[in-house]
Amino acid sequence: MAKLALVYGMRLFPADDLGEVSEAVITLKDGRVARLTMHLIEGNKEQIEETLQQSVEAFFEMYPEIWTLRRT
Repeated sequence: MAKLALVYGMRLFPADDLGEVSEAVITLKDGRVARLTMHLIEGNKEQIEETLQQSVEAFFEMYPEIWTLRRT
């Protein structure tokens, strides 16, 4: 399996202060640009933690082929 890199960031703001959440831009070593969709979770601490955990689990479930050991 290839070595992977998970790119993420988190920051808390008062919900009423948010105006817009845009995508992040990542520049790869070869000069290509990749875009990263930013996600917004609102709620109290427990709601945010629960939703974030569900999102992380769902993300990894989207790519089962990456995590499956292949035997030849």
